[in-house]
Amino acid sequence: MKSIWIVDDDQSIRFVLEKALLREGLPTRSFTNPREVLKALDGLDDADGPQALVSDIRMPGGSGLDLLTSIKERLPGLPVIIMTAFSDLDSAVSAFQNGAFEYLPKPFDLPKAVALIRRAVEESQREEVAEVKMAATPEMLGQASAMQDVFRAIGRLSQSNVTVMITGESGSGKELVARALHKHSPRASGPFVAINTAAIPKDLLESELFGHERGAFTGAQTSRRGRFEQADGGTLFLDEIGDMPFDLQTRLLRVLSDGNFYRVGGHNAVKSNVRVIAATHQDLEQRVKQGVFREDLFHRLNVIRLRLPALRERREDVPMLTRHFLLQSAQQLGVEPKRISESALDLLATCQFPGNVRQLENICHWLTVMAPAQVIETKDLPPEVLSLGGSAQGMVTSFSPDVHDAAALPLVAEQAEGASFVSSAIAATAVPHASSAQPAPVVLSGDKGRSAGWESDLELEALSLLATDRQDVWDVLTNRFETCLIQAALATTRGRRIEAALKLGIGRNTITRKIQELGIED
Repeated sequence: MKSIWIVDDDQSIRFVLEKALLREGLPTRSFTNPREVLKALDGLDDADGPQALVSDIRMPGGSGLDLLTSIKERLPGLPVIIMTAFSDLDSAVSAFQNGAFEYLPKPFDLPKAVALIRRAVEESQREEVAEVKMAATPEMLGQASAMQDVFRAIGRLSQSNVTVMITGESGSGKELVARALHKHSPRASGPFVAINTAAIPKDLLESELFGHERGAFTGAQTSRRGRFEQADGGTLFLDEIGDMPFDLQTRLLRVLSDGNFYRVGGHNAVKSNVRVIAATHQDLEQRVKQGVFREDLFHRLNVIRLRLPALRERREDVPMLTRHFLLQSAQQLGVEPKRISESALDLLATCQFPGNVRQLENICHWLTVMAPAQVIETKDLPPEVLSLGGSAQGMVTSFSPDVHDAAALPLVAEQAEGASFVSSAIAATAVPHASSAQPAPVVLSGDKGRSAGWESDLELEALSLLATDRQDVWDVLTNRFETCLIQAALATTRGRRIEAALKLGIGRNTITRKIQELGIED
């Protein structure tokens, strides 16, 4: 087993942690300053590196924050725990926001410290297993002619660094195409950095893209590299580019033109060698006509365009994808993979899938958990599929957790047998109407017809709140919406935050911060 690396100039701290971890069967290796750690890493490969690292912030031989930055560049998946005195709490929070797994205030309770380190080790091992599974899984699956065209295009672009625009509906797999383009490009050895420009608030997006200098704004305790710097020598994937704020489009255009940009609050130009791949589910030509997207930026991004087909356009791929996702879900949950009957596959293949491949993946996850038998029959399919006969246009919104998709929020579905698939997230975040009555759940069942959609319920709730004297309607509804999404994702991943963040398309630090801000119990 890999060892836990402890970095602290205080011999007593090192001694206490070493003994406590050894009693737990966790090997350790100790260092007195960051320079020793970096020197040790230079002589090791990833297989011999640490399982987790625990470091003090202030040491005579260097800063723990600087060590954190260096470690994240070399071993981005390594959990780093920062130890700090209470007077250093601001620095600890800054470290946490910039990639630390957790911070440990001094003086610490030894059993709690050991439990935290063990949690970091488990997280590290989970990520290692996930990486192995990802490496063993095909990048993309598809026998349909439309997907074969996509595969051929990726092959033709394999030796090119040209900018690519990927279009397609939400959930169709645009990021998978971007990763494939990177993997088969001359930049494959460089980093692949993805950012969803629609998932980050406007006032934070500039800092996320271009980084910031210390003191650039309130809370900027340290300098931070942006995504363009992180992707230097590799590929930067800009998802949902159509939602980028107009003023930031000008900055992006300048970077694409000459590769130079300034950090927020910075005065020195930064040069970045990055290949940009953009994606959107929107009609950018229409957005240009509407004046919300720059025409010159559109032409700069639209060098090569790849259109990814919706799942309903490649129904012949549904059986293969279904079996693949059932196997994948079983591996994630540590259970025996379930099989599916031909009749059930035939019904699934008739579905419209507004959430596309992502929706089918979530259906398979639901089936892995909820189907009673080892062989999935037609009657075991989710209630939304059964009640709508599989072919209705607005089928099964429960399984498409995309903030920017029309099928974003879970619904409550009822079955005639009495079983129900209930969104605990909606129940947990429900707020009374002005009349004190609870909002009625949206029901999809065979005898009640199709739901009017969650947007209508949201509008009614907003109107109800706006009719009062409240002046915090935006915050109330936004917090409920975010709470619902995060709780649904955590329920799907059985509390695994990193996996939930990946499914939501946000960062690990973002979901941790949101969980704390919203008071979510996971």
